[in-house]
Amino acid sequence: MWIDTHCHLDAPEFGPDHAGAIEARARATALGVGRCVIPAVERANFDTVRALAHRLGDAYALGIHPLYVPRASDDDLAALDAQLSAHRDAPRLVAVGEIGLDFFVPELCEPAMRERQLAVYRAQLRLARQHRLPVILHVRRSADALLKALRELPVCGGIAHAFSGSEQQARAFIDLGFKLGFGGAMTFEPARRLRELARTLPLQALVLETDAPDIPPQWLYTTAAERAAGRAQGVNTPAELPRIGAVLAELRGLSQEAVQEATTENALAALPRLRPLLEAWP
Repeated sequence: MWIDTHCHLDAPEFGPDHAGAIEARARATALGVGRCVIPAVERANFDTVRALAHRLGDAYALGIHPLYVPRASDDDLAALDAQLSAHRDAPRLVAVGEIGLDFFVPELCEPAMRERQLAVYRAQLRLARQHRLPVILHVRRSADALLKALRELPVCGGIAHAFSGSEQQARAFIDLGFKLGFGGAMTFEPARRLRELARTLPLQALVLETDAPDIPPQWLYTTAAERAAGRAQGVNTPAELPRIGAVLAELRGLSQEAVQEATTENALAALPRLRPLLEAWP
């Protein structure tokens, strides 16, 4: 079976009552997606991702995403600590995440906001250490800064989500016990550097993800001109994961079954609390 290690099934695109998420999850299950990991992005959706994971039989992570740092307070970090303590034995809580740094969005690159991002990220690394949980990292033009903090505040591994850095950065994450998340971006033929990394990095370092509803694979993507002409962009869901896995299999010259088995084991190594959930599937 497949594991989608990163999907935001609580996103507005799936509807206010999560009906779209339930339908999409059912389609994914029929295609062999055994479990999904639903990461939080801010304090306001901690309860939502937990409830949705229970409703769908999936897993969740709790954390403050760098895009939400501008409206996050120290009270939110305290609330995260309290939630991690209150649910420390919850079998579906598998990581602290989505956390990290974003040095792509212009307003987040202002000096004061970069410092605030770093402070919130480091605080969440300390919480992951305290609660002995792996982390799910947002890595957007920020790999070196993330790695620097991880060397100073080592955690028990995790996943560098939507990895798009260099081979040197990839191997640095691997050396720190991390797996690298590959998804829809890998399916675009012009993404030559990323596809080469997917082809050549150690298979035991890779996990699969959709980041649904974001980062749609090539077959769902429409250009701005196509959208202007009335062609709708397809909605990315966990049901796309097996086809994304097939792209990885083709790049590496392996069978889909071999990639499925390897990436599933890699996900379980990165997020050990997933294993008993997967053993209970379907």
